Amino acid sequence: MEFVKIKDIKNYKNKTITLKGWVYNSRSSGKIGFLMLRDGFGIIQCIFEKSKLGDENFNLFKTLTQESSLEVIGNIVENERALGGYEILVDSFKIYQLSKDYPITPKEHGIDYLMNNRHLWLRSKKQYAILKIRHRIIKSIRDFFDNNDFTLVDTPIFTPNSAEGTSTLFETDYFDQKAYLCQTGQLYGEASALSFGRHYNFGPCFRAEKSKTRRHLTEFWMVEPEIAFCDIEENMEWAENLLVYIVSEVLNNNTNELKTLERDISKLSEINGSFPRLSYTKCIDLLKDADYNIEWGDDFGSPEESYISDQYNKPVIVYGFPSKIKAFYMKRDPENPKVVLGMDILAPEGYGEIVGGSEREVDIEVLLERINEEGLNKKDYDWFLDLRKYGSVPHSGFGMGIERVVSWICGLSHIRETIPFARTMSRLNP
Repeated sequence: MEFVKIKDIKNYKNKTITLKGWVYNSRSSGKIGFLMLRDGFGIIQCIFEKSKLGDENFNLFKTLTQESSLEVIGNIVENERALGGYEILVDSFKIYQLSKDYPITPKEHGIDYLMNNRHLWLRSKKQYAILKIRHRIIKSIRDFFDNNDFTLVDTPIFTPNSAEGTSTLFETDYFDQKAYLCQTGQLYGEASALSFGRHYNFGPCFRAEKSKTRRHLTEFWMVEPEIAFCDIEENMEWAENLLVYIVSEVLNNNTNELKTLERDISKLSEINGSFPRLSYTKCIDLLKDADYNIEWGDDFGSPEESYISDQYNKPVIVYGFPSKIKAFYMKRDPENPKVVLGMDILAPEGYGEIVGGSEREVDIEVLLERINEEGLNKKDYDWFLDLRKYGSVPHSGFGMGIERVVSWICGLSHIRETIPFARTMSRLNP
């Protein structure tokens, strides 16, 4: 008999079916047993009756432990009080394996213990909910770009150069030369944009930042659109529309997971329409008025980003950052070369930067000057400079870190729970 997924159980009312999965928890009371079965698609209550199963099988049921794997055959009945509104009256069952001494019990465990057992912690309701929402976020990103005529073009993970400074690169031997794990696919994305018009790449990025904050990972996933014939204003609109779409898709499809996480859905429901826009200079004034020790030209840290975003109930777009603290490829403002035509989007509720982007510099002489200023090897960027020789056009793009968006939408206190297996300064296993 073909087995049924728990998520489809409503289609099998009063029918006999087969379910396969794992024990979430179980208990018995006299001659009846209750078992919560999960199959990766949902959880359902299974009723084991001694009178139906017989003494031997009922005693076998009582040996089932947390995360034991089994198959059950029985009749689906409606029960308003049961999780999901249905339960299965078990006629027979088969055990695949009895789980012994499962290390993650219903009692409280420390975070380090849970991270050491991350491969098993993924089975818990909360972690399951987080990763289902992550899946929805990634799907909605792909749908948004695919439905707006963007072409996915993969970018390399091994690179010979840096896009955003050399201090946070992971270096590796590459046969007879040095290579680096990519910080971003953006430079390659610019090449694709001049071929396809609208491009995006989506993959892992690596930054060797010696940071132990709740917002940083050494390995993370980023989506990076790059758009030809696009200025900074249009670029901000694309980023804003993407975030609005993501949140709406999660609200429409993942209410159960949000409830599991006890997320305040009302705050997510406010993510629509236009986002507030503030210049970097205005932000400095706001921070000074709030007695932050910061001067024009300084970069924002987590406290500063949180304060700015806390003034609003939507993401905030900050633009006009000082040129000296931004990457060499960002176009300077023709009306004020001290600032770039760039922007960051800060998530509300203290979650910090989730998007960073800019209009790109198209003047090859300006880029050469900046490459020299940064002490970079021009030879590594010859192909990038070619893009300014052959049909260069105004173009813009941005990068959005998936884990930070997951953290914000799920309302998590630390980014380590947003990815299946987190990589930080102190964690490489499991």
